[in-house]
Amino acid sequence: MTEFKITQAQKELVEKLGVYYEKSGMQPAACRVMALLIVSDQTELTFEEIQQILNISKSATSGAINLLITANRVEYITRPGERKRYFRAKILNWKVDMIQNMSQMTSVSALLKEINKQRPKSSKEFNNTLAEMISFLEFVNAEIPALFKRWEAKK
Repeated sequence: MTEFKITQAQKELVEKLGVYYEKSGMQPAACRVMALLIVSDQTELTFEEIQQILNISKSATSGAINLLITANRVEYITRPGERKRYFRAKILNWKVDMIQNMSQMTSVSALLKEINKQRPKSSKEFNNTLAEMISFLEFVNAEIPALFKRWEAKK
């Protein structure tokens, strides 16, 4: 196997992006794998390449990849005549993912509305803040299609 390498500058970018992803609550190894798949010159990397470049154990690599696949952040492909799996970041369908995230925001907004109706009247300040958050989520959800249209027109 040819040893795949990344530059020092790329390693630093992997670390910076990994730290950013960690702030969202993801495990450090998964954050580094995701960052590597975005930073690397190669858009698809094997398990062994990921493990070697990040210098993490097989179990940490496996756990990170499985977590990212489950979270729909990474996918794998196979190549004809090869048994290896090649992992890549799922950024090609970012628009679809964004729309799905917005749809989830609508669902949580409806749930929060239901919760706010059940809340005691005595917690007025909290209830008002929750209502404001719900209103904002509904506003953002309504504006997303127009934002996409304006962005597409701008391109």
